[in-house]
Amino acid sequence: MRCSMPGSCSARVCTRSPSPGPPGAAPGARCSRGGGARPGTLQGEGRAGGPVPGSGAGPGAEPPGGAGPRRGRIRAGRRAGAGPCGAGAAGRHGPAPDTGALRGAGRGGEGRLGSARLGSARPRRHSAGRSRPAPPQPRSPWGREGHAAMGHHSTWTWQELLVLLGVLWLGGGSAQPTPPGPTRSPAPQLKFRLAGYPRKHNEGRVEVFYNDEWGTICDDDFTLANAHVLCRHLGFVAATGWAHSAKYGKGVGRIWLDNVNCAGGEKSIGDCKHRGWGNSDCSHEEDAGVICKDERIPGFKDSNVIETEQSHVEEVRLRPVVSGARRRLPVTEGIVEVRYKDGWAQICDEGWDTKNSRVICGMMGFPAEKKVNRNFYKLFAERQQLNYRLHSVSCTGTEVHLSMCTFQFYQGNTSTACGAGMPAVVSCLPGPLFTSGSTHKKKQRQQQQGQLRIRLKGGAKAGEGRVEVLKSSEWGTVCDDRWNLLSASVVCRELGFGSAKEALTGARMGQGTGPIHLNEVQCLGTEKSLWSCPFKNITQEDCKHTEDAAVRCNIPYMGYENLIRLAGGRTAFEGRVEVKRGSKWGTVCSDGWTTKEAMVACRQLGLGYSLHAVTETWYWDASNVTEMVLSGVKCAGHEMSLSHCQHHGSSLNCRNTGTRFAAGVICSETASDLLLHAPLVQETAYIEDRPLHMLYCAAEENCLSSSARLANWPYGHRRLLRFSSQIHNNGRADFRPKAGRHSWVWHECHRHYHSMDIFTHYDILTPNGTKVAEGHKASFCLEDTECEEDVAKRYECANFGEQGITVGCWDLYRHDIDCQWIDITDVKPGNYILQVVINPNFEVAESDFTNNAMKCNCKYDGHRIWVHSCHIGDALSEEASKRFEQYPGQLNNQIS
Repeated sequence: MRCSMPGSCSARVCTRSPSPGPPGAAPGARCSRGGGARPGTLQGEGRAGGPVPGSGAGPGAEPPGGAGPRRGRIRAGRRAGAGPCGAGAAGRHGPAPDTGALRGAGRGGEGRLGSARLGSARPRRHSAGRSRPAPPQPRSPWGREGHAAMGHHSTWTWQELLVLLGVLWLGGGSAQPTPPGPTRSPAPQLKFRLAGYPRKHNEGRVEVFYNDEWGTICDDDFTLANAHVLCRHLGFVAATGWAHSAKYGKGVGRIWLDNVNCAGGEKSIGDCKHRGWGNSDCSHEEDAGVICKDERIPGFKDSNVIETEQSHVEEVRLRPVVSGARRRLPVTEGIVEVRYKDGWAQICDEGWDTKNSRVICGMMGFPAEKKVNRNFYKLFAERQQLNYRLHSVSCTGTEVHLSMCTFQFYQGNTSTACGAGMPAVVSCLPGPLFTSGSTHKKKQRQQQQGQLRIRLKGGAKAGEGRVEVLKSSEWGTVCDDRWNLLSASVVCRELGFGSAKEALTGARMGQGTGPIHLNEVQCLGTEKSLWSCPFKNITQEDCKHTEDAAVRCNIPYMGYENLIRLAGGRTAFEGRVEVKRGSKWGTVCSDGWTTKEAMVACRQLGLGYSLHAVTETWYWDASNVTEMVLSGVKCAGHEMSLSHCQHHGSSLNCRNTGTRFAAGVICSETASDLLLHAPLVQETAYIEDRPLHMLYCAAEENCLSSSARLANWPYGHRRLLRFSSQIHNNGRADFRPKAGRHSWVWHECHRHYHSMDIFTHYDILTPNGTKVAEGHKASFCLEDTECEEDVAKRYECANFGEQGITVGCWDLYRHDIDCQWIDITDVKPGNYILQVVINPNFEVAESDFTNNAMKCNCKYDGHRIWVHSCHIGDALSEEASKRFEQYPGQLNNQIS
């Protein structure tokens, strides 16, 4: 059997198949082009021996399809004299196959154990310059072992290829699975371990033992599905999260895997797509970590989980001993104890100083330490049987965890340990959020007087969010270049929290707006303010808002999550809300239950943001709790617990007390965040006198002021202030209408669906806040008008399509469409504030509602209007906002 087409030898293999082949092929034969076997193609059996270099499989991976015969390993030769398809033929009819690509997934990460692609197709590259995994190839009818393994180190001649194909044609032309061949010896098993500090036993940097060497995994394209596979390797049932940018410290040695892409169900990490073992363009600053669910796989043997050190510090606590302090939260003073085996052990305080105390307080969520009465604790220690574990602790004061300090372990019998000392005792100063009683109010007033020049935005919980700093009366963000735990800890302590748990990069808490004030911040960790740290001023080319820095801080344990639970939901993120009042569990009345209250409930549960506030929960009635214990809940949205919101107390008042109408929530780890592009409003504002006969549809949709009903229709006109609005989604989840498309309202006049009755409010206010004109905009159509580079549009209104705004996209309402205006026919000349509020009724959850309003100063002289100083509602300092609202008025049309 020969290839009948000139120049075909370098890219075509003629094989026997029961199906008819293409024109030009021999009868009963079929030609397959380079790029992988096609269904119905008869090819040489893949050898089930060791992995193809750079393939997705490795030691520990199961052989695909069982162990096949060792014969039949066919290679496309590049060496001279390899038959009619040798180097000479390739040179005439096209470039020789790229041997790197012929190794299955040597650079594309696509191949599996015992299989490889035929041909020289080069892997595609994405924008970052790194190769992406190639798409999976169609299977051979003989399963995964049926592909021909092609490589450059060929020992087969073309004649042997023809003989083998002939044998296969005669012996197996019916496309049946080949009989099992001799079994191979199992490949060496992959080993995995968790390493790095600070961490608990179920989290850490992932290290993998391959080819007799320990190495790490790069965080490029890392997903939760990858973490699931790795956690199962480590003996845990699943993953709850993953960490990037060497959160648990930088590893050493090889970086074994990069661009790993698992579906989540694979038995081995080697079965996932990746760039190939040892093929990486990462540094150890990109080492990936995992957080596994603290639940072991039944029967799993721990031999596969290897610790780098048998002795390390995971958990630390403060144990209160004063009777009153035992009941009060947060615990601010007590004996420092570390987890040891199944209990807790103490630390000897010989050489203990305030720097050590500072580290412990930071871990406990407190910004600073204070002096403690050691004499009282000395008396207490003399009466107790103590178990000392650590001694000679020495910290610099900037560490975020005790495990990063130097210390020594007691070995052997510890009954005589710490003879000259006593247990280490620490007393901490809580931040303003966690100070109880009247002192709390006093500190809050002090804080308001000397306003901080730093804040956190967009986080679901207290102590986390995007870092924003105030400069020249305008809030801006911090670029993540060189952003680390030392700088993050300075931010956390400045805001009244403890040290930093995580220093987040890449806008992990959503993108900010406005200027980027700081870059390459390099704190030592001892500074009182981020502004005291060395930094570089930003230039436009340096950073974008996709690089906004964020933090997660240690906060004190308050026990709020023990006073709330969800019941009846399909997942842990949804259900009917049940709260504990005294010793009794009960439901919450759903009267007035909105997104704000649901946000607080999700925060208290530790489940992120509220996706939906549910007011009928009969379908979640899976609990035996039937009594209602809380009603009249009204939250501002920032509270840490439902008990901090206004409510009726013990005197319940609810229209429907049955469990059918109990409050419920659906929570989500991510949320959208809408912002209006303020400069566009300023640039496009103008006045139009529009004839009434052109406003019938607008009147039907309530887009005119109430006096329009008394007009002499269709004669006369209305004076409209028109402008464009461009609404961006800078959050971490798509903005979707609350109502599904089955309940969208069709408007015949404008001939489109409204997915939200009120999407924006437009108001003209006097400087003292009195509303003199208003408009509202239904969501005619929420869609992606334009998107940032590398972001694909997902929502389009045409043909009753799905509505929404994708992360990184914006929806543009042009000034010349109906209802994109405020009817100012009845407004007298003067100085006013133009205000636009997006999602005014909080119908859809967002990570930050404080940036939903935009304000402009405007002067109206009865004929013309000047709009200027447009800005997002929380973009200015308090002083600048006051100046804006007390604006004396425009004296002429020269806007400075």
